[in-house]
Amino acid sequence: MSRNRTSHYAISPARRRVLRALGAAGALAAAGCAGMAPGRTAKARKAKVVVVGGGPGGATCAKYLRRFAPEVEVTLVEPARRFVTCFGSNWVLGGLRGMAAITHGYDGLRRRGVRVVHDRVTAIDPEARRVRLAGGASLPYDRLVVSPGIDFRWDAIDGAGPEAAELVPHAWKAGPQTVLLRRQIEAMPDGGTVLICPPGNPFRCPPGPYERASLVAHYLKRHKPRAKVLILDAKDKFSKQPLFMDAWKALYGDMIEWIPGSGGGLVHRVDPRTRTVYTEGGLGRHRGDVVNLIPPQKAGALAHAAGLTDGSGWCPVRHDTFESRRIPGVHVIGDASIASPMPKSGHAANTQAKMTAAAIALLLREQTLPAASWVNTCYSLVGPDYGISVA
Repeated sequence: MSRNRTSHYAISPARRRVLRALGAAGALAAAGCAGMAPGRTAKARKAKVVVVGGGPGGATCAKYLRRFAPEVEVTLVEPARRFVTCFGSNWVLGGLRGMAAITHGYDGLRRRGVRVVHDRVTAIDPEARRVRLAGGASLPYDRLVVSPGIDFRWDAIDGAGPEAAELVPHAWKAGPQTVLLRRQIEAMPDGGTVLICPPGNPFRCPPGPYERASLVAHYLKRHKPRAKVLILDAKDKFSKQPLFMDAWKALYGDMIEWIPGSGGGLVHRVDPRTRTVYTEGGLGRHRGDVVNLIPPQKAGALAHAAGLTDGSGWCPVRHDTFESRRIPGVHVIGDASIASPMPKSGHAANTQAKMTAAAIALLLREQTLPAASWVNTCYSLVGPDYGISVA
C-alpha cells in the first residue's frame, strides 16, 4: 500500500495571490495584444529575448515567453544537446529508474517557436545588449534571462576539486557523475559504508541529500543488507528532518545514521584516494567504501564572469521581476538567484521562470506589472511507495 507523509499547511493568502498571478500570466497568452496601443504592439513585435541556460529555469522561461508574448523572438542558448535533471537522479541511484528517465532534449521548445542555439556564452555586453558565444557569433537582446545554475566552492574543503570528484563524486550536477556514483554503490561490498556529506546552506535542493540517503538505503536493503549509510552534515538541522527521520526508522531501522555539524559532521578535508574524510578540525576520521562529497556552492561561472554576483557568491535580484540588481535588463532565475525565503529547487526555478516570462512580456509592452508572489512545493521519495512533502 502506498504511503505519503506531508507537513500540513493551509493555503495561505500569499499562495492564493501567486495562483491568481499565474492565472493572470496565462491570460496574457489568451489576450494576445488586445488592449495595447498599436505603437506598443509594434515595439513588442520587434523585441528579442535571449535566455541563457537550458535547465528547469531557462527552458521553462523560454517556453512561457513564447506563450505569453508570441510576437517576441525568443532564443535559448545551451551548450548541451541533452539535459539531465538533478531532481530525479536519486531515483537512479536507488535503482528505481534509468538515466533515460531524467534525460531530455529541446525539440519541444523548437516546436513552440523557440530558437535553440547549442553554444556557450563567453561574455555579456550590457551596454551593447549582446551576448557573445564561444563559436564566434553574438546575439542582440532587449531583455536577457540568465539561468546559470550552480558551481562548486572547491576551496572550501581541503582535497576537494574536479579531479577528486572522479573518485569521491558529488553527483550534484547530474549526468556522468550520477552514473559514476551508481556504479560505485553497486560495486561496494555488503557490510560496507556509504558516506554522504551535505554542504551548509544555501545549496541546490536542500532535501536532496536526505532523499539520496533514503533511496541508497532502499537499494542496499535489497542487495547489500549489512551495509550502512552515514551522513556527515555541515548543518545542525535539515529540510523535512522529522519526516525523513520517521521514515528512516520505519523503513530502514538503523541502516542510516546522521551526524550534525556540531556533533562532528562538518567535513574539513578529504583524501579521495583512500576515500577518507576528516571532521572536527581534522580530529574526526571516517573512511567509506563510497564517498558522496557534495561541496559548498555558488552561482554558476557565467554569473561571476558577467558581474551578476555579490559578495555571497549568488545573484541579487528584484523579487517582482527577477531583474538583476547589478545589471539592468538582465534577469537571473533559478538556483543562482538570491530568492530567499524560496529554496534553490527545481519547483522554485519553474515558478520564477513563469513569473519572469510574464513580467518581461508586460515590460516589453510597457504595461503595469501586477504585485507578484512566489511559491515552492517539494516532494521527496524515501522509498518506492513512501513519499513526503512540504509546501
